[in-house]
Amino acid sequence: MDVSRRDVVVASVLALSASGLLLGGSTGAEAGDEESVAQSVEILRKAQLEADRSKLEQVTSAQVSYGHSDGRTETKEQFIHGVMTRKQTVKSLDFPELKTAVVGNAAIVRHIYLSQSELDGKATTTKIGALQVWQKQDGGWKLLARQGFRLPA
Repeated sequence: MDVSRRDVVVASVLALSASGLLLGGSTGAEAGDEESVAQSVEILRKAQLEADRSKLEQVTSAQVSYGHSDGRTETKEQFIHGVMTRKQTVKSLDFPELKTAVVGNAAIVRHIYLSQSELDGKATTTKIGALQVWQKQDGGWKLLARQGFRLPA
């Protein structure tokens, strides 16, 4: 009998699902974690809009991998430096369609990244998708990974 990698993954998922049901179905997330994650996402959004270094430092993990929709990835230092030295003036930044799922000490956040900015008198609208991974560190939620991606036409 040949067993594929897919078969092993499916069997593992089923086993974990069954054990979760037997143990009461808990994800390990604490009450209020989704709201705490949402607050951290809002701090990040405002910090990016206002170029607030201390708030960016507060909500990003030292190990953050910040991915842009053009394929570039940045470390924490590169990400914060980019926000602080950007040439365009950001007029607005919103994260509509925010969806959050907390599993233990991790959270997955998906949203639209929608910004209005201006550079040399030219207005630009940016609308991309974003996936964020947050991790509970030292009692607070820190951005561990972020990937922007182009939305389908």
